[in-house]
Amino acid sequence: MGTALPPALPVAEGLALGEKRFADLAQLYAALHGDSAPRPGFSDRIVPGRGPEHAALFLLGEQPGDREDRAGQAFVGPAGRLLEQCMRDAALDPAALFLTNAVKRFKFEPRGKRRIHQRPNAGDVAHYRWWLGQEIRIVQPRVVVALGVTALHALIGARLPLKNVRGRVRGWDERTLLATIHPSYLLRLRPDGGYEEERAAFVLDLRRGPGRRPSSADHQSAGRIWDAKPQPRSALSSARAMRPAASPMP
Repeated sequence: MGTALPPALPVAEGLALGEKRFADLAQLYAALHGDSAPRPGFSDRIVPGRGPEHAALFLLGEQPGDREDRAGQAFVGPAGRLLEQCMRDAALDPAALFLTNAVKRFKFEPRGKRRIHQRPNAGDVAHYRWWLGQEIRIVQPRVVVALGVTALHALIGARLPLKNVRGRVRGWDERTLLATIHPSYLLRLRPDGGYEEERAAFVLDLRRGPGRRPSSADHQSAGRIWDAKPQPRSALSSARAMRPAASPMP
């Protein structure tokens, strides 16, 4: 018998998951374009989520990047392309998932011709939290995957250390919540600095999301999705002990 799940995580105040205001995502995004003025330091473009309107798996990132802002689509930059590769490695169909961000505009600092990503603060996350709640209410996912600390903060209203919750299936509202790293973290790792080990661990986290047990070919020590804690990843333990200083943010 598997270990019982740990206590459910809280639902952030302001998500208003039970408040029905829009019939579909098209109405939601039209209202968001019209009613939400850019905060200082943000692009004036709203970047909506993408994917089926009723998807079982809902992946939440931090905010659009420069590429996403210019394209008007979520997860189309380098981190998004890496995420899609990892999802395929996890036997997930990217076309069957809903992808969006906690903050709906790109926050940046101009430096010459470049726009440098700036991490959104708690006020920025709170500003878009109600709209995120409406996205979740419309999509009605069974599983929500928080990609990074900012996404987790948007969902539960608190900034928990990611290492305390990563890869552990938790109850949340009437759904399942799983937190893992943001794929941009992998882009900051050197090939000789733990990249392959961290990428493999990320793929295992994604496999846990939809309730699917990783196969022995993935990793014999991956554990069951419904366990309170994943079983130790023995092949990855030494690599994790030498994890580089880069933070698994956003």
